[in-house]
Amino acid sequence: MVSINNLSIQFGGESLFDHISFIINDKDRIGLVGKNGAGKSTLLKIIKGLQKADEGDVILPEGYSIGYLPQEMESHSERSVVEEAMNAFTEVVQLEERIALFEKQINERTDYESEGYHKLIRKHSDALERYHLIGGQAIHVNIEKVLNGLGFEREEFTRVMSTFSSGWQMRVEIAKILLQKHDVILLDEPTNHLDIDSIQWLEEFLANYKGAVVLVSHDRAFLDNVTKRSIEISMGKLYDYKANYSGYVLMREERMESQLATHNNQQRQIRQIERFVERFRSKATKAKQVQSRIKLLDKIDLVEVDMVDGSGIRFRFPPAPHSGKIILEGKNICKDYPQKRVLNDLSFSVIKNDSIAFVGKNGEGKTTLSKVITGLVDFTGELKFGHNVVIGYYAQNQSDYLDPEKTVFKTIDDIAVGDIRARIKGILGGFLFSGDDIEKKVKVLSGGEKSRLSLAKLLLTPANLLILDEPTNHLDMRSKDVLKSALLQYNGTLIIVSHDRDFLQGLTNRVFEFRHGMVKEYLGDIYDFLEQRRLRTLSELEATQQKTATQTEGEQVSQNKINWEKRKESDKEIRKVKTQIVKCESEIERLEAEMKVKEGMLGDPEKFQKQIQDGSLYKSYEDIKSALAREMKRWEEFNYELEILEG
Repeated sequence: MVSINNLSIQFGGESLFDHISFIINDKDRIGLVGKNGAGKSTLLKIIKGLQKADEGDVILPEGYSIGYLPQEMESHSERSVVEEAMNAFTEVVQLEERIALFEKQINERTDYESEGYHKLIRKHSDALERYHLIGGQAIHVNIEKVLNGLGFEREEFTRVMSTFSSGWQMRVEIAKILLQKHDVILLDEPTNHLDIDSIQWLEEFLANYKGAVVLVSHDRAFLDNVTKRSIEISMGKLYDYKANYSGYVLMREERMESQLATHNNQQRQIRQIERFVERFRSKATKAKQVQSRIKLLDKIDLVEVDMVDGSGIRFRFPPAPHSGKIILEGKNICKDYPQKRVLNDLSFSVIKNDSIAFVGKNGEGKTTLSKVITGLVDFTGELKFGHNVVIGYYAQNQSDYLDPEKTVFKTIDDIAVGDIRARIKGILGGFLFSGDDIEKKVKVLSGGEKSRLSLAKLLLTPANLLILDEPTNHLDMRSKDVLKSALLQYNGTLIIVSHDRDFLQGLTNRVFEFRHGMVKEYLGDIYDFLEQRRLRTLSELEATQQKTATQTEGEQVSQNKINWEKRKESDKEIRKVKTQIVKCESEIERLEAEMKVKEGMLGDPEKFQKQIQDGSLYKSYEDIKSALAREMKRWEEFNYELEILEG
């Protein structure tokens, strides 16, 4: 149990924390939440002991250990991956060396009855007992298990750390923290360096972890799946909720509504007392009552309302230029790098208004194929674009393409043309650049500010094929929601590379999974893909087990049984597609009913004058119309898939 008592800290004369206190219990799963700059990372550093608070303290039980993963760190290790992971077991390595030394000495001695010999035997026994107590005999198995879970292949275990990207090096740091079995682990944005497979593995690992976990993350799905308690830092205060992130959002709204109601009631009471004092201040007969009410005013503790910071980016993508039905077709696409072939004989097509998610482990070719399509890397094979295709590209390292010496305003002004030049300040304001901010040089911007500026640049040239590579990096929850809303309203074709399941949910209708240089296509959004792949993996496992059992028993599987298994698998796929069709039909009925309601409101302008004038009614009508079109397209695709399966 860790006790945080009355912590206070100031930066630049402003209070970051103001006497906050809470307890981290054994096996707690806590998500630290709050807007960027609220102090979440600072709090983790204080708990770890890397930073001092102005007031207050952190109390740990004797012998209590804390593991800490910062957002970013540099590794200069020249060890191999497995050797670096072994650093998590310093005591085990030392014990192995001592045990080996003791055994060598025991074998060399012949004075079996002497006190020195018996003392050596006891030291060997104690070291061996300690070794088994801390699980020394299983460390190599545990290292392999954790490294595999975090995405490392067995042949990569012996590669030198410096040959990996910083993201993969951070995975080794995560592995070391998990392997050390601390009493509490503090994780600051751990999913920044992980793909979907590794994130899901980490979720399962943390769910079964014996110690406490405190984490900071902008991945809503990760927070929901791991945490059971949310601690919000807002305006220097701390609020503790016994819920995961989604539960916290609902409970926070309820708290603020209650707080606002209490505040309003208190203000009414204060106004009544003040009116009484003003009315009877000059009357001697009321002097006693007036003084009593003045004292009452002095005693009132004012209720403060912690309003949610409403600032957030706001924008919509410009309408997509008209294009042909076929956006692009790739045939036999290959791409080789010195160490391996990343893309191996890929063939695929992209149809107008497709929304495609590229998913898979880091290094499997998602970014490479994005760059192939945008013409940034050479390749072999054939890539054919349709009529009038205009590409808008947001690179994973988009901020590297910004000129660090230019100002924010100059960055946009240099590429703006025509009527849009008059709206530059308005566009920048939509991305939270206002006042003196627009004169800042790019080199002094934070990662989040650079991401927002790069998104602003993307709006200046209308495109009908948007390719976005990890666009949510450095964006907070609110900004990610705004970006997702803008993409849902975008009327062009979308290809998006992301590991954020919550962001991808409902955004795409096809998923391309990259694995071992190949691409496998799935229909549906990210959760449809995850479910299909889980079923596929289970079926592969069952097939392997069946094959092993058959070989062991020396039995021959008959052709009839094979055919029966195929029919069974086919029937299962048909049932799944039919279920999706029913879901689509239900959603179409709901959306059509909503459209009728909105059409009725539009047909009665006098009654709904306010909603029509401010444009909200038209916007909601268009949103429903777009959603209906997307659902109709999904229904058609599932019916086409059903025809193929049944044919």
